[in-house]
Amino acid sequence: MPRRDEESRIIRVGLTGGIASGKSTVAQLLAAHGAVVIDYDQLSRDVVAVGSEGLGQVVDIFGEKVLHDDGSLNRAVLGSIVFADPAARRRLEGIIHPLVEEAARRVDDRARGAGGQVVVVHDIPLLVETGRADEFDTVVVTDVDPAEQVRRVVERDGGREEDAWARIRAQASRQERLEVADIVIDTARPLEDLPGEVDRAWDRILGK
Repeated sequence: MPRRDEESRIIRVGLTGGIASGKSTVAQLLAAHGAVVIDYDQLSRDVVAVGSEGLGQVVDIFGEKVLHDDGSLNRAVLGSIVFADPAARRRLEGIIHPLVEEAARRVDDRARGAGGQVVVVHDIPLLVETGRADEFDTVVVTDVDPAEQVRRVVERDGGREEDAWARIRAQASRQERLEVADIVIDTARPLEDLPGEVDRAWDRILGK
């Protein structure tokens, strides 16, 4: 049975999936049902904004080569460093994750005070990697074949297939995500099928 916060009637959902797996689209559809969506990708950008504590820590470790001329973070350069070096990735995660968690906790606290039943969706790309599946009432995984992920990444971002594969291999495997899933949404299906899939997922989240 779902592990719910009965006092505030919050249902916490962990949403995850590999890169280019359609997770953001699913998050938008859940938001349309009334869920409060906490986008950890957006929070990870916010905590390294120009002038932030997070950006200062990143520069201290990786140097000014990870900055654009205007002082903002060059995510492409930083990504090329950390996706090729697991130790560097762990150092970056050691900076970003605590700051993101603090920001997410503030959003969660606001939802707690809203009254009534609230579904809070934590949209976490690295949910499996950080071992957080047990924190949620329901874990939703967006699933697609890795070869399709590569095709989408190359089409969306440009660049080389081998770079896309490197990004995928830096994440949890497809099987690892499926093993923690309560609900799997197949995003290889036509886009017009996705709202119906999310409708059914929503009913399961609410225990219908």
